[in-house]
Amino acid sequence: MDFITIDSRCVPLEGEKNLLSVIRKAGIDLPTFCYHSELSIYGACRMCVVEDERGRVFASCSEQPRPGMVIKTNTIKLQNYRKLIMELLLSSHCRDCTTCHKNGICTLQSLAYKLGVDAVRFTNNKEEQPLDFSSPSIVRDPNKCILCGDCVRTCAEVQGVGALDFAFRGSKMQVMPAFNKDINDTECVGCGQCRVVCPTAAITIKKDEDRVWEALNDPNTRVVAQIAPAVRIAVGDSFGIPKGENSMGKLVSALRRIGFDKVFDTSFGADLTVYEESAELVERLTKNENLPLFTSCCPGWVKFADYKFPELKENISSCRSPQGMFSAVLKDYFKDDEKKTFVVSIMPCTAKKGEALRPENHTDGVQDTDAVITTAEAARMIRKAAIKFEELDEEAVDMPFGIASGGGVIFGVTGGVTEAVLRKICYDKDNNLSELSRIEFSGVRGLDSVKETSIMLGDREVKIAIVHGLGVASQLIEEMKAGKHHYDFVEVMACRRGCVMGGGQPVPAGPKTKKARVKGLYKVDTGSQVRTSNENPMVEVIYRDIIKGREHELLHTRH
Repeated sequence: MDFITIDSRCVPLEGEKNLLSVIRKAGIDLPTFCYHSELSIYGACRMCVVEDERGRVFASCSEQPRPGMVIKTNTIKLQNYRKLIMELLLSSHCRDCTTCHKNGICTLQSLAYKLGVDAVRFTNNKEEQPLDFSSPSIVRDPNKCILCGDCVRTCAEVQGVGALDFAFRGSKMQVMPAFNKDINDTECVGCGQCRVVCPTAAITIKKDEDRVWEALNDPNTRVVAQIAPAVRIAVGDSFGIPKGENSMGKLVSALRRIGFDKVFDTSFGADLTVYEESAELVERLTKNENLPLFTSCCPGWVKFADYKFPELKENISSCRSPQGMFSAVLKDYFKDDEKKTFVVSIMPCTAKKGEALRPENHTDGVQDTDAVITTAEAARMIRKAAIKFEELDEEAVDMPFGIASGGGVIFGVTGGVTEAVLRKICYDKDNNLSELSRIEFSGVRGLDSVKETSIMLGDREVKIAIVHGLGVASQLIEEMKAGKHHYDFVEVMACRRGCVMGGGQPVPAGPKTKKARVKGLYKVDTGSQVRTSNENPMVEVIYRDIIKGREHELLHTRH
């Protein structure tokens, strides 16, 4: 077996594409700003530099490993080199660390401490730039950008949007939208994936916490929360709870202590979505029109389709997202009460903030979701309230919407919407586990960029595609338009792996965290007493007693 020598230790080569991967496999976590395994190699930050036996210094992320290489990763020369780079980065960086959104979780701050940078010898001569608050989803602060390019490559390579790029050269270089437009005036879909990869606070979540605190302190307002499926397996990251562990019960308890009057599970809204979307699919198949049917749960995808594929307008499901459906039902349920109802949705997704503002998510001209806060914002509110989250006893959500299926829960992972819809279409009233397993192993699960499966519906084979990441979705649609593929149902999620890695989730989240979140949602599903939306007894009650005659008005929209 071929090997290289790293710090006097032999390390085998096993097909790694770059030297950095081999070094990390050896247990040495070299610092990086611009390297992400799912993005192209940029090699700009130079933090991962190493030294060979001839004294040559080079970036390990862009170096191909070769048998017989002798590498050193921590010589005095390298220590001084990295420390100098860090000083130069800090010299042109805004240093309001104590009041920064990322204080305590900032990669720049963390590495400065690790490298022993306790003073900066250089003066910051950069002109201060205005912040961009135009987007309902994210905030851009150019003064904190270190030009690592992570946001640029993520937006272009993963999402296929390209809302950000480099402008100017040399010391004047900046990351910005074309012509320095406001980000909301670009094709940005609000997915927040740029925020996920940003190592500083140059891109952060647009905060809505203050509006929620105001509502909580208004005695004439009933504040109602709905919690999205993917939140429960990520919120614990902020409080030292094991990765992927279900913290739903603790989160419900914390929200009640903060002052929320009612707390519900958005998975119930997902059960409603399954009912409506599966019926819509069957109807379209019967009429053989407006196929394929594209899912409409992901607001990033819906906005992306609006500007890039307007010709697909009639192909996108008319169903509101689970957030949209549930908020409309909640507002309708409490409408006759003397108190004003303020609906707060706690989401893993920054794009949900924009979705709540869209006119098609208003009922009778009234906004159904009053405020959207992300998982990260919810954690911040809990800390602000001085609640010891990890010590809380678990509590259940409120009735009459207190029962949700496991199928609703797995909406938070790529393929989950499809699996839940298939469970309903192929419903077995005896809850035959072999039938559920057949669907599980039909190809709907896994993290391949594009997954394909099919089912027989009567005499017709229904062909299905599942895609996550807007760049891949765009490529698939172009191939479909060219006649290379034919599908009847297509699930699209903007974020890779689905909502578990949404733009509003706690960061950083490495490979182990990503896997743990996916596994955590499936674990919640298998532990649920109700696995399919058909078995949820409260859904029938809602249709019969609460929204009868108003189903389309409350649960559907036009995109």
